[in-house]
Amino acid sequence: MKITQIDIIEAVMPFADGGSGMGITPTRWDTLDAVFVRLQTDTGIVGWGECFAYSCRTAVAASARDMIAPLVLGRELAATPEELNLEIQRKLHIFGRYGIAMYAISGFDIALWDIAAKAQHKPLHALLGPSRRDTVPAYASLVRYGDAALVDTYCRQALAQGYRNIKLHEVDPQVIRAGRAACGPEIGISVDVNCAWTPEQARVQLETLRAIDAAWLEEPVFPPEDILTQAALNRDFPLGAGENACTRHEFARIIATDAVTYLQPSVTKVGGVTEFVAVAALANAHGKAVMPHSPYFGVGYFTTLQLMAGLHGEPLFEHLYVQLDADLAVGGTPLPADGRVAIPQRPGHGFEPDMALLQRYRVG
Repeated sequence: MKITQIDIIEAVMPFADGGSGMGITPTRWDTLDAVFVRLQTDTGIVGWGECFAYSCRTAVAASARDMIAPLVLGRELAATPEELNLEIQRKLHIFGRYGIAMYAISGFDIALWDIAAKAQHKPLHALLGPSRRDTVPAYASLVRYGDAALVDTYCRQALAQGYRNIKLHEVDPQVIRAGRAACGPEIGISVDVNCAWTPEQARVQLETLRAIDAAWLEEPVFPPEDILTQAALNRDFPLGAGENACTRHEFARIIATDAVTYLQPSVTKVGGVTEFVAVAALANAHGKAVMPHSPYFGVGYFTTLQLMAGLHGEPLFEHLYVQLDADLAVGGTPLPADGRVAIPQRPGHGFEPDMALLQRYRVG
């Protein structure tokens, strides 16, 4: 089986969240930027991948087209993509092991795994090992509102929809406390500050996190690769991190320093399914929990669900709590119902785009 056609498709999809859109990304965040990878084989199988592209879509698309597509087009495929992934990593290592290049590699790897699973007429999770679940509990991952009244509103709305776990992206202690007040004591809460604090500020704010009985504090300090500071904080309070880490090797360093309690690989960033599976194996070998980073829709969303089928422990699925302009998935995206999401059982990762809708949002 050989790759005979590659399409790199850029899309921009509006969403609404009830807030200002400011605070997490460098500019106003009210669209999801996507770079889709479409691979077609000489047997007619099509695989879909997605590269992380929020605020960096054009750079990621250029990397996918110019650096990786020439290495994949015409290639004979093995039963699974690990060797090809690592070959591409070796050939591109001088351009950076993290960031844009690895986001593009991730998209190709996901598409190749989609092909591998479809070729065997199996859901992706069936190629990766034993399945431990066919549904997974989800948490509502709220955007940063910076407003106690809005946090109260959207926490209560999520609870009414059946969520039993919520993540805040707030940095103001007063707003964080408003989230707990809205949820009551029985709901799980985590807090992601996206590297907003200095080490000194983080140590002070641990008292706030203890007061609200947070499950974990995510990415407390800048820079995200300061794992020694994270390790010191993790001794005092459970931390989560990993959305900014790429490849199993960076996660191995995180594990070796005991920098976090919850490892959070992102399949569209870390190096795709190949690297995510390697990270999960490392985590299991060292008794670490995996809580995937997955504020996506489309390929990244579906693939994360497939990966969660086999994770050890009690993982939670991150569901970005926004309202998309449209659902690109043929047959619809499996959204949380009463706080749980069904894992797709179709061959591959389960995502197939509505091409008419994709064309509507296509750019470039």
